[in-house]
Amino acid sequence: MAKNDFYVDPHSASAMWLQSHADDPRAAQIAAAIANQPMARWFGNWNHDVHDNVQNFVMGAAAMHKTPILVSYNIPNRDCGGESAGGADDSKAYRRWVAVFAQGIGKNPAIVVVEPDSLGQLDCLKSAAQRNSRLALLKNAVAQLQQSAPAADVYLDAGNAHWIAADEIARRLNAAGIAQAKGFSLNVSNFYNTERSIIYANAVNSELEKQFGYTKSVIIDTSRNGNGSQGQWCNPARSKLGSHTGYQSKNILLAWIKAPGNSDGACGIAPTVKAGVFSPELAQRLIEGK
Repeated sequence: MAKNDFYVDPHSASAMWLQSHADDPRAAQIAAAIANQPMARWFGNWNHDVHDNVQNFVMGAAAMHKTPILVSYNIPNRDCGGESAGGADDSKAYRRWVAVFAQGIGKNPAIVVVEPDSLGQLDCLKSAAQRNSRLALLKNAVAQLQQSAPAADVYLDAGNAHWIAADEIARRLNAAGIAQAKGFSLNVSNFYNTERSIIYANAVNSELEKQFGYTKSVIIDTSRNGNGSQGQWCNPARSKLGSHTGYQSKNILLAWIKAPGNSDGACGIAPTVKAGVFSPELAQRLIEGK
């Protein structure tokens, strides 16, 4: 699929900002460079009716004959109490939520990234029981999507190229059910360049093959990796938009998973902008690489 095969979200944060700021001198630049580009929509505990919200998004894409990209982001103890803290109250609530999320997609084609950072942050959970519970929840999420959204390509998140050693993340991915998924996602909301992410993806696949006898496809978040990583993760300066959404090869999909211009939290060059809130200042910096 090329960029034109993926859905441009008419209700992305940047698109909604443009609706109320059409006269802003930055509007035309933000529209062309960000709002009119395909990107993922994230779903979590802020969705009061996740089934209808997911279904409306997916059906909007289907009406345009485009493929939507969705992110499930509602695992209990999400972000380990960090800038994006929240998530379902407990395992039972999360299992219900995932089932409804998957039913909202139904038989429509889609790309789904499952729970960014959930495997990378496994170590922040205090007990083996909590870690095993998270792995079981992720495995159930993959199973629910496989059952209720059979046309969706499902990617379990594997963190980024400088977080968890490839042999360890391969073990975590396998325990979380990646054998039944399309593949794994990398660099979500991070800044490592595509080349570095591909090197890491190859290392993870080498470990998956060595340890478990299979390899998987990868989706890489390129939304803000045009200048690579400066070693910071939270609204760093000098970040830049990366490659637009599309397949680099049969098994490597580049995509804007993080919505460009949405803050990582009240930090970095946006110390007053909460996580997930669109900032035209951040957007313009990403466009210009400043």
